[in-house]
Amino acid sequence: MNILEERILKDGYILDENIIKVDSFLNHQLDIKFLSELADIIKDYFKDKKINKILTIEASGIALATMLSEKFDYAPVVFAKKQKNKNLGKDVFESHVKSFTTDKEYRVTVSKKFLSPDDNLLIVDDFLAEGNALKGLIAIAKQSGSNIEGIAVAVEKGFQEGGKIIRNEGHDLLSLAIIDSIENGEIKFK
Repeated sequence: MNILEERILKDGYILDENIIKVDSFLNHQLDIKFLSELADIIKDYFKDKKINKILTIEASGIALATMLSEKFDYAPVVFAKKQKNKNLGKDVFESHVKSFTTDKEYRVTVSKKFLSPDDNLLIVDDFLAEGNALKGLIAIAKQSGSNIEGIAVAVEKGFQEGGKIIRNEGHDLLSLAIIDSIENGEIKFK
């Protein structure tokens, strides 16, 4: 059992058969030391890649992406914004993402000045369920001409299709913990 699986069993809890809460350390209250340890694992996995930029989506992916920035020589972190605002302008890459957790669809955008064909990206998020957020980030990366070196998520719900979809597209996907099932109040890992 790895450190994230242990922490999920210790401090996570099941909200229903499809939702697990890890908000006490990963995506609401942040355990910075623990996030740094997770970033070390991701860095070790992708150590031979020429990553010069990290792409995520607001808001929950930002914490882990920020910790990874330090591990990759302070590579800039770019995050896709879910809210349309006037100061972003119209010169943007965009995609549509449906959130599994909120059941809402978002138009996510990244300013064109922050991604280019010169970028070698590590795409990062906290959770992977149906793969919608990652598919949206992949679409933005492709629009920019950036090279996707790898994708990392903290928690993958292996009983949903997202991981399979992303891997079948040929992406190098690292999931730090893969939940195989949530049944009868018990979390089982792959």
